[in-house]
Amino acid sequence: MRVLVFANTPAHVHLYRHAVDHLAEAGHEVLVLTREYACTTDLLEFFGLPYRRYGTHETRAPSKPQLARELGEQFGRIVWEARRFDPDVVFGRGPYAALAGTVTRTPVVLVLDDEPGDFNHTVSRPFADCILSPEVTRRDLGDDHYTFDGFKECAYLHPDVFEADRAIHEFLALDPDESYALVRFNAMDALHDAGIEGFSRDQRRDLLERLSEHATVFVSDESGTMDFGDLPARPYDLHPALIHDAMAGADLLVADTGTMVNEAGLLGTPALRYQGTDDHEYGEFSELERAGLAEQFDDYPALCDRAVELVRMDATNHWQRRRQAYVGDLVNLTDLLVAVAEARGDLAALDSPARGVLRPRSAGR
Repeated sequence: MRVLVFANTPAHVHLYRHAVDHLAEAGHEVLVLTREYACTTDLLEFFGLPYRRYGTHETRAPSKPQLARELGEQFGRIVWEARRFDPDVVFGRGPYAALAGTVTRTPVVLVLDDEPGDFNHTVSRPFADCILSPEVTRRDLGDDHYTFDGFKECAYLHPDVFEADRAIHEFLALDPDESYALVRFNAMDALHDAGIEGFSRDQRRDLLERLSEHATVFVSDESGTMDFGDLPARPYDLHPALIHDAMAGADLLVADTGTMVNEAGLLGTPALRYQGTDDHEYGEFSELERAGLAEQFDDYPALCDRAVELVRMDATNHWQRRRQAYVGDLVNLTDLLVAVAEARGDLAALDSPARGVLRPRSAGR
């Protein structure tokens, strides 16, 4: 069997990487189609996944003419690569997976979360044979939409598949018991980020200065443009594949981007998200807040005060107990993705254990 997987961002690489390995070990042929974006291909190389590039996407937001030209070139390459590979099932999201499935007449499995905007859902939904999303997703995408108890990050952070590297302090050139905080700044270049503002320049400086009084601060700047010359913080410069180990060892994560807050929360690291001007309600964040594993703020001073409070009080043990009580009962998404792939997207063909973790979204309302 041939399985085609789309990994358009670093988060997509993590979502599918264990499933790709398991499918390959089972004798299936797997191909990842990707674009050159941030550290996406670096991760594919690090994990040894079989991939081909269909294009490039810059971290700065393109103009509308640039975006139209970019998409046209990428769609042409996707058509060529998909027909060449001739898959039996396609995994992905948005127009990319929909196009590949259409031109090869192949079942399409979409793995979606509670992102804002309707573009990806509107474009891809008519072409999907199966849509999978966390139970906390707020949308109902029709009869082919099924949910599972967990998060998409459970594909790589579930306790069954993740064990933190204990040498992370050494990699970061820290003493074994040295406290550190991770701060993530979003590039705000994705389609769902259009018109949204996160931390301002002054807020970034203020946050780093205040946190640095109590812990070593590492900054992961998605845009790659930050000047650290006069800032009391270090750039996070380990290989991007180690970011989850770094999050697991941190005393705090603060971000104006969603995925890393979800990840830190599931790892039991105190996680704070600054909403900025983003007023969209995300089911994932609401659930993590309910479980006491993440907190959101639309007021910068309140977020900054809470960040300093958490790093001063060393709240990690408390968060770890919450994680142990919550995360272990969630679905191991990697196992589910492998089962759905081997069923070629036909959920009726799943064995009982895999079928038992899925619920029709429409029935859940």
